[in-house]
Amino acid sequence: MNWGHSNSSENHGLDPDVQNQIIAVFQCITSLTSTQQAATPNGPWVQVLDTQDMDHHALAQQGWALQYEQLSPGQFKGRIHQVQLPGVTLLREDTSIALRQRGRLDDSVYGFAMALQDSHDLFFNGQRVPAHAIMCGKGDEVDLTTPPHFTLIAVVVNRNLLNPLWERMYQKPLAHWLEKQLVLQTSDIKAQNLRDLQLTVLDQASALAHRQHDPQALRQLRDEILMEWLEALPAQVDTSELPTLERRKKLVDRACELMLGHADEPLSILEVCSRVGTSRRKLNYCFQDVLGTTPIKYLRSLRLNSVRRALRQAAPGVTIQDIASHWGFWHLSQFAQDYRHLFGELPSDTLHKR
Repeated sequence: MNWGHSNSSENHGLDPDVQNQIIAVFQCITSLTSTQQAATPNGPWVQVLDTQDMDHHALAQQGWALQYEQLSPGQFKGRIHQVQLPGVTLLREDTSIALRQRGRLDDSVYGFAMALQDSHDLFFNGQRVPAHAIMCGKGDEVDLTTPPHFTLIAVVVNRNLLNPLWERMYQKPLAHWLEKQLVLQTSDIKAQNLRDLQLTVLDQASALAHRQHDPQALRQLRDEILMEWLEALPAQVDTSELPTLERRKKLVDRACELMLGHADEPLSILEVCSRVGTSRRKLNYCFQDVLGTTPIKYLRSLRLNSVRRALRQAAPGVTIQDIASHWGFWHLSQFAQDYRHLFGELPSDTLHKR
């Protein structure tokens, strides 16, 4: 596969001789062994964790700085299945409610991800994700909006591993578009093969976690997974629409900053539009395009999530009314109703659980 670039697109094709040489290296997948905790900071490990708290779930993803916001009603239930191989982290994540996941992995890694089951309500970095699509990019920014009952599979790879592998496969330096966050279409067959292999590897890792691992087998397993992800990338990558998408996302991010910056006296939508320099219609359109919701609904969810975190961290003597008013909720009966609708419990229940 040979990557080239011309204006807004990149093309690749893998030379048959090179392909045969690479496949020959990776034909054997043998057993994977790990432990629930890493023996060394860079050693292999497996984590399988069931969670019932959104914030704990985000913090449990080792080495990454993520924050989740709940967007749909219900009590959170999640599962993390994480496998660390040399230079690579494999992930399966299951979540029960709609979320916005924001944060960062690391500047020195690249991520490739896919929905296990396609959904129309999936957005990555302000881009709607179609069926059989791969989300990819540098790990310095993560912005993912997911629907209820969602499963994500992903691989995160260190730059110092991806660079030489990419050059060996494609006889080109690492593609510059990987420095961005993109949604790339692949075929349904490649997508299904990728899903099947990722789940197989995760299951093998869990089953063999307590056996003494074979470093060579780990490397072979790692390379097989990376080959599958890279081979699933499309033959052509078009970045011509990326500037427009980035402008829409920046407008939405700026509006969110303004709305959260006036938490105790929430700005009206007209005030937000005036400050960001856009019309109400365009703001609504951008929110629908970037997050799949309206500005009013999203702001309400953000403020309710902020109240929930504040209740969990409240010092003795701080009341629900104190926290609710700080986040602009002045009608306590309506606030309690909205809170219970989103989280499945009353604010007093959350306060008593701290």
